[in-house]
Amino acid sequence: MTLRPPVEPMLAQAVESVPGPGVLGELAFEQKFDGYRALLFTPTGAGRPLVQTRRGRLIQDRFPDLTAAAEQLPDGLVLDGELVVWDRDTGELSFEGLQRRTAARGHTARELAGPLPAFFIAFDILQQDGRELLHYPYRQRRLRLEALFDAHGLKAPWTLCPMTTDLIKAQKWLESWTDVSGVEGIVVKGMNHPYRTGYRGWYKLRRRDTTEAVIGAVTGTLTRPRFLLLGRHDPHGHLHSIGRTAPLRPEAARLIGGNLTAAGLEHPWTGMRFTSAWGSRDLLEVTLVRPELVAEISADTTVDRGGVHRHPVRFKRLRLDATVEDVPPFRAPGRAAPG
Repeated sequence: MTLRPPVEPMLAQAVESVPGPGVLGELAFEQKFDGYRALLFTPTGAGRPLVQTRRGRLIQDRFPDLTAAAEQLPDGLVLDGELVVWDRDTGELSFEGLQRRTAARGHTARELAGPLPAFFIAFDILQQDGRELLHYPYRQRRLRLEALFDAHGLKAPWTLCPMTTDLIKAQKWLESWTDVSGVEGIVVKGMNHPYRTGYRGWYKLRRRDTTEAVIGAVTGTLTRPRFLLLGRHDPHGHLHSIGRTAPLRPEAARLIGGNLTAAGLEHPWTGMRFTSAWGSRDLLEVTLVRPELVAEISADTTVDRGGVHRHPVRFKRLRLDATVEDVPPFRAPGRAAPG
């Protein structure tokens, strides 16, 4: 049966460590890129290539450069992968640029394709020559994907996602490659598993670093805070917001609540608004506190150009032995280009 959009992609669940072989059998490890999940369809006859988001929306009109390049691909093909954007001005992958391109249409979409070209990082093949491959094990689908790249000499904007079956190499990717722009972790897959649409049968690990931040505000109450809003001082002493925690455990909320002090009007965040999540417009009701307590946190490496963590960080402990001067200074990240 020929696959047509919308097709629900197979999904990954977040884990803290690599699952044992008893869970998935023989394992494969792929680099995880910080972009938008996308499926690419080439026509089986007349028609044009289609690009589908994870949620089933068609966005090929936002990426005319990618759909034009798809003319070099064979008909009847469905690829699963990550859609990313390269910023020619900064020489690095740009999630903000990807958002701009996804929102643009028509003339604006064509204009943005110059400074912000799109790339498709393919990690699976779901259909070839109009023949659906979902029931094939991952190892066979991967071999077909590699053969596709070799046979057609595919180059930019097409990229074959790096994969290894070597756990030590995958751990090195997690430890070192996550310092590279756009790489945020690894995805673990079973070599003998079929592709199950809509099923969370893969596992993803993001690199997490332990660091410190200043508690600048809370949601909930002073005695039972729910989230912590965190900040860091720049070299001029200004307190910048860097994100918020995940919901606090009851014992952590009690400990923090016993040490918080409401802020006065001199708080540097007076009048600021805070959203419930990165990219959201929903506002949080917050209580500003005296920015004198230090929290030790665990955070992944996904930080936007404004220095804000895109995902909630995890509270580890209250550092009553530390002062705000011990917290690393705020710096908007300057990412290195991928090697």
